[in-house]
Amino acid sequence: VTKFHLILQFLCMCIHNMRCWVCVFQNLVKYRQYMSGLLTPPYGTPLIEPHIPHRPTKPITQVPSEKILRAGKILRNTILSRAPHMIRDRKYHLKTYRQCCVGTELVDWMMQQSPCVHSRTQAVGMWQVLLEEGVLNHVDQEHHFQDKYLFYRFLDDECEDAPLPTEEEKKECDEELQDTMLLLSQIGPDAHMRMILRKPPGQRTVDDLEFIYEELLHIKALSHLSTTVSIFKNTTHHQKGVFNQGEEGTSWYIILKGSVNVVIYGKGVVCTLHEGDDFGKLALVNDAPRAASIVLREDNCHFLRVDKEDFNRILRDVEANTVRLKEHDQDVLVLEKIPAGNRVSNQGNSQPQHKYIVMSGTPEKILEHFLETMRLEATLNEATDSVLNDFIMMHCVFMPNSQLCPALMAQYPFPSQGTEQEKMDYALNNKRRVIRLVLQWAALYGDLLQEDEAAMAFLEEFYVSVSDDTRMIASLKEQLPELEKIVKQVSEEPKAPQKKHKVLLQLFNTSDDRTQKRQPIRGSDEVLFKVYCIDQTYTTIRVPVSSSVKEVISAVADKLGSGEGLIIVKMSSGGEKVVLKPHDVSVFTTLSVNGRLFACPRDQFDSLAPLPEQEGPSTGTVGTFELMSSKDLAHQMTIYDWELFNCVHELELIYHTFGRHNFKKTTANLDLFLRRFNEIQFWVVTEICLCSQLSKRVQLLKKYIKIAAHCKEYKNLNSFFAIIMGLSNVAVSRLSLTWEDPSRNHRAYRLTVAKLDPPIIPFMPLLIKDMTFTHEGNKTFTDNLVNFEKMRMIANTVRTVKFCRSQSFNPDAALTNKNHQDVRSYVRQLNVIDNQRTLSQMSHRLEPRRA
Repeated sequence: VTKFHLILQFLCMCIHNMRCWVCVFQNLVKYRQYMSGLLTPPYGTPLIEPHIPHRPTKPITQVPSEKILRAGKILRNTILSRAPHMIRDRKYHLKTYRQCCVGTELVDWMMQQSPCVHSRTQAVGMWQVLLEEGVLNHVDQEHHFQDKYLFYRFLDDECEDAPLPTEEEKKECDEELQDTMLLLSQIGPDAHMRMILRKPPGQRTVDDLEFIYEELLHIKALSHLSTTVSIFKNTTHHQKGVFNQGEEGTSWYIILKGSVNVVIYGKGVVCTLHEGDDFGKLALVNDAPRAASIVLREDNCHFLRVDKEDFNRILRDVEANTVRLKEHDQDVLVLEKIPAGNRVSNQGNSQPQHKYIVMSGTPEKILEHFLETMRLEATLNEATDSVLNDFIMMHCVFMPNSQLCPALMAQYPFPSQGTEQEKMDYALNNKRRVIRLVLQWAALYGDLLQEDEAAMAFLEEFYVSVSDDTRMIASLKEQLPELEKIVKQVSEEPKAPQKKHKVLLQLFNTSDDRTQKRQPIRGSDEVLFKVYCIDQTYTTIRVPVSSSVKEVISAVADKLGSGEGLIIVKMSSGGEKVVLKPHDVSVFTTLSVNGRLFACPRDQFDSLAPLPEQEGPSTGTVGTFELMSSKDLAHQMTIYDWELFNCVHELELIYHTFGRHNFKKTTANLDLFLRRFNEIQFWVVTEICLCSQLSKRVQLLKKYIKIAAHCKEYKNLNSFFAIIMGLSNVAVSRLSLTWEDPSRNHRAYRLTVAKLDPPIIPFMPLLIKDMTFTHEGNKTFTDNLVNFEKMRMIANTVRTVKFCRSQSFNPDAALTNKNHQDVRSYVRQLNVIDNQRTLSQMSHRLEPRRA
């Protein structure tokens, strides 16, 4: 009995925790609809439709199939013909049950009818086929089919005065009986297995367990179990626990008797496991140390133990694609198996062909997982770094610094359980992992940490803790200098008041001072900005770049003397007006090329009109422009574009995608880089539409094509596509040939980038489009868990920016040394018309539409 019970527990574990019953046991795939009772919470989401009954006493179909309906009719008619006494009214406990049979009698009768029925168990399965489809029913529908003194009734006998079979029907049934018995003998085992699986575990009999065991022996993945599993009582290597957190994972366990507590350092008991539950698989799946300690709750516990080699064989054979970790009966981490590719380690050993990645989880558990699975080798592979970087880059979406920093500190203290040596070993490895993650986190954020008080306070506290620990743990001294360097960089700089922030006299600064390197715009930087009134006068305000619209209104009100009912409006040159929301932030850099900010009472909104200066230039610069070399223009454009691109922080792409206001952060540098794309695009259209001479327009077209070619040569894809899209603008394309728009061929662009080596200036609008598409097409949270697959996809796009800047940009020395001050100034101060309607009108004046 114990062996059979053991195998059943193994089966139930596979159903409960691997969720892949359909993929696991291909021989039993047909049973998946009938195991909902084993898949309901806390073990997972039911895999069946809500209308399918869960109890084995209920039919599994609302309407029986014609084949089984016919089989039931043949058996009923044969019984009425050969043994009519079996179907009659019966009394039990003073209650009369009409036209019913007894289960044991039905089994006896079936074994007498055909040589294909070898056992009573087989006959039970054959009758269960009829019960599953409602052709045969327990009179009170309280039992599945059993070889007991229980009453069952055929479907035809549910109606009063059911007709008896005619002589002709009896003859047909006699002829079809053996075929019917053969059919039921073939599908009976399936029905029997479904019946057992639909039972609550406590109701399964020894015969049920034996039946399951015999079925499992036919499955290749499990055929070895009878010789490799072991049962043990309590433990031999721990007095009170099976294993401790931080130890190497060597086995997987199933509880046969008793219960245990799952204990995590710093959290205490997170859940209790009972008979039938399993533990220990997470360390084996991730090839990582134990994530928790298992402490016995009582004496005389019995476990099934499967060693690591057998566990890996089971995983390989049964294709367990999903692993779920639970705390307090709730999913906290979901891992999924993916191909890892054929890799060879430094020692020449073949690495696993599959790995498990995080699909979703709670923020805290995702952090714990990455710390536990972090490799501490001196040389780390790129895959490990990218996984950590995904978390570090995206944590601001689901775990801001105000939550991350305390969580990191909670992961750092000494454990309170285990021997002194165990606590020291665990502390050393865990502290090294936390330090490494903090170093990578600080490296990504860089100067942005200066604007985060919680992060600054954490770094200082963390540094003190690590410094203190080096007195006890000498090996931590290796990481201390790098940590000290980072802390000094982010904490000492702001001490000089004049360096806390800079004042931007002109937000779109195009300074020609070559000695001054362009610095990224920070949220704390202040900007002097003109806000216009309804009479087209303006007031200049001085506020931080990251100011909200509410703060802008307050600053304007201070200058005007009254701010009651004021709204801030974004006005384009074409007259499109957008009322900004109070929580919108960093609005100065989100304006269109010729856009302006207006402040007015809400009731005067309709009276607002664009400023004359927003119309753009009335004459072109072809006279100056045609004297400049196409290569020089492309080179100076690339230098300026690189300056703008190099100031964009990777996190700005995330803030832009998920909404600046959700983080209260600026995306000023990204906004200016995107604005530059539009500026170049409209520059092309403006100059062509302002050129009245056809011959000069032809030369302009050729020149722009040459500039675009040189931009591509310099790997400045942003300006390359901006020029191409400018030439494809309807106001230009209608003047001569229609240009094919290469920007629409995104696949070709991605293939091109994949072949280029950095430094590269990417086509930023496409990256933004990819991230926005991923964000809008996927939920950030699923079932209250972070959708980390979404985080990974967005981080992968952001990594493109990092790749493009992985090599420093070194301008062409031969061109740089030339005195091209005029070209440099020209490309940094482009005057354009960004009103598409105006450009189209100008185009039609140049070449009126032909009749």
